[in-house]
Amino acid sequence: MQRLTFYQKQFVAYLESYQGPQEPNGLYDPVAYILGLGGKRLRPVLTLIAAELFGTDYRSALDAAMAVEVFHNFSLVHDDIMDDAPLRRGKQTVHEKWDINTGILSGDVMLINSYRFLERYEGNVLKELFLLFNKTAKEVCEGQQYDVDFETRTDVTIPEYLKMIEYKTSVLIAAALKMGAIIARASTKNQDLIYEFGKNLGIAFQLQDDYLDAFGNPETFGKQVGGDIIENKKTFLYLKAMELANEKDRETLLQEFGVQLKDNTGKVALVKKLFTRSGAVGATKNAIVHYTQLAFGSLSRIECDEEGKKILRFIGENLIKRGK
Repeated sequence: MQRLTFYQKQFVAYLESYQGPQEPNGLYDPVAYILGLGGKRLRPVLTLIAAELFGTDYRSALDAAMAVEVFHNFSLVHDDIMDDAPLRRGKQTVHEKWDINTGILSGDVMLINSYRFLERYEGNVLKELFLLFNKTAKEVCEGQQYDVDFETRTDVTIPEYLKMIEYKTSVLIAAALKMGAIIARASTKNQDLIYEFGKNLGIAFQLQDDYLDAFGNPETFGKQVGGDIIENKKTFLYLKAMELANEKDRETLLQEFGVQLKDNTGKVALVKKLFTRSGAVGATKNAIVHYTQLAFGSLSRIECDEEGKKILRFIGENLIKRGK
């Protein structure tokens, strides 16, 4: 869709024109590096789209979009440290290219700078943006901690998992949309509806990611298929399989997810077979449809020009179709 490409180009141009602090180089060079690695820029683009959806020029939302993008990349820098990840978007992660202390401190200054972009707004708009941003930042950190906790727990429940992915992934998507609505002074009802659209779409997106990690097309998914299984991650697929499988298969899953192997080919194949046999694959697909329908239901109730909703529906449909 041409309009989506337009918003992406406008945001990238604004990002590239930004002249932030340059010294000390050891602090700010990593910031420029991570922000320059590219990506879809989905979250900031959603902020621009939402502002225009409710009748305000997208340019008034560029600083809020920057706040969202800088915050998102701050979280990636720190997540990569916690995961000891060597690559991000095909390039060295910040802590690998420099060191862990640099990654921590550069991430910290990115978090601070994300708030500084919001300082450019005034009055009630500023207050509402700060309240939403603070709530979202807290929830993202809570979601990350839940994710860490789940690595060593064997009693994770599906409601807990859904809360984790809501906080870790969905709330920033939802907040990005609502920030555009706040800047446009949309009604409280419309602000809440666009937030719900983003939240439920984010949950559907993550559930789809869980599914594609095991069953996606490696040529289009962009990640190693079976990576979550190899890393013993307790995804929605795993939790559903543990809920639905017979006792023997549950014991096998527990055994397989309790070991680390050099060659995981057999493990991945066996676990995928158990996921399918238990009914977890079908349950996961149903959950994806459920949250997608919730998202589009909220979108349909937003009071604005119907033509303006088409780009959000287009984004939603393509997020769910990806990697197949």
